[in-house]
Amino acid sequence: MTAAKKIAQKRLTLLQLVERIRNIGGLSASRGMPEPVLRVQGAFQEHGFDGLVDRPLIPKSFPNETPPEFREKVIALSLKHPSWGPMKISDQIRLENVSASPSTVRNLWIKESMETRYKRLLRMEEEKGNVELTEEQIRLLEKANPCFRERHVESPYPGYLICQDTFMTSSLKGIGRVYLQAVVDTFGSFAFGKLYASKLPETAVDALYGRVLPFYEAQGLQVEHTLTDNGREYCGRPVIHPYQIFLELYDIEHRRTKVAKPRTNGFVERLNRTVLDEFFREAFRKEYYPSVEKLQEALDQWLQHYNYERPHRGYRNMGRRPFETVEAGKVTKEQLTTKEAA
Repeated sequence: MTAAKKIAQKRLTLLQLVERIRNIGGLSASRGMPEPVLRVQGAFQEHGFDGLVDRPLIPKSFPNETPPEFREKVIALSLKHPSWGPMKISDQIRLENVSASPSTVRNLWIKESMETRYKRLLRMEEEKGNVELTEEQIRLLEKANPCFRERHVESPYPGYLICQDTFMTSSLKGIGRVYLQAVVDTFGSFAFGKLYASKLPETAVDALYGRVLPFYEAQGLQVEHTLTDNGREYCGRPVIHPYQIFLELYDIEHRRTKVAKPRTNGFVERLNRTVLDEFFREAFRKEYYPSVEKLQEALDQWLQHYNYERPHRGYRNMGRRPFETVEAGKVTKEQLTTKEAA
C-alpha cells in the first residue's frame, strides 16, 4: 500500500468513527462536525474511496515569480563578481531601485546551479570563452583550481628549493619544550627533521649541516635556494647571524615568506601537520620518551618510512615515494644541464 492510500485509509477510519459518535450522540449529518471532516465526508460521498486520496497539485502560474529581467541581472552580476555572496548581490541590485532579498538571490542561484563559488566560477569559464578576464576573476579561478601552473612552486629539480621551519612539537617532563627543525624539498617532498630543546640559529644551522647537505652531496646534487619565515633563528644581521653566514658560505640563496602569512611556506607547513598527525600524536600514546634522543630515534624511523615507503599524492609525486621522485628529478637535472651546455 502506498503512502497516499495509507492516508486515505486513515481518513476512512475517521469517517467511520465520526459516524459512530453521531449515532451515539444523536447529532444531525451537518451539526457538531468540524469543517475538515465535512469536506472529507463530501469527497467520500461523491467519489468513494478514490475521493479520499490526495490529488496532485494543479499547475498554475505564480504572480510572485521572479521576473526574467531580474534573473538576468543577478546572473550577470554573479558572474562578474563570483566571490560575492547573496547579501552583497542584493545590496548592489537595490542601488538600481530593484528590490531583492538575499534569499531570493540564493534561490535563483540554486535554480541555476550557481549556489557555490566554485560553480559560479565554472559557469563564468563556460560563458566567457576567450574573452579577457579581470584580475579578480583570474585570481579566483587560480584559487579554486590548484591545477593552474601559476599556483605551483617553481622547482624544476631536487635541491632547487628547500623549505625550513621551526615547529614546537611537545613538552617533555624535566626537559621542557621540544622543537623540530623541519626541512622538505619542494620537488619531491623528501623530508628531514631533527629535534632540539631550544629555538636558536645554531639549531637551524645544525639541521642543514648535519642532515640536509650530506644527503644532497651523496646524491650529487646541490642546494640552491632555501625558503624560511622571518623568525629570529633564520633572519638577522648578515655579518653576524649564524644562519645567514652559513648560507653565504655554501652559496645558498635565502628566500623569506610574507610576514604573518605562513601559507606562503606551504610545503613545510603541510609536513608539520603530517608529522604531527602521523607520528607525534601516535608516538606519545604508545610510549614514554625520557629524552630528546629517544624521541629522535623514533622520528628517524618514521622519516625512513615517510621518504622510502610511504606513497605521496602530491602533484609532483602522483603516488610515487619521495625518493623515487628524487631519482627521477636527477635525470631531469642532467637533461637541463646538458641542454644549457649545448
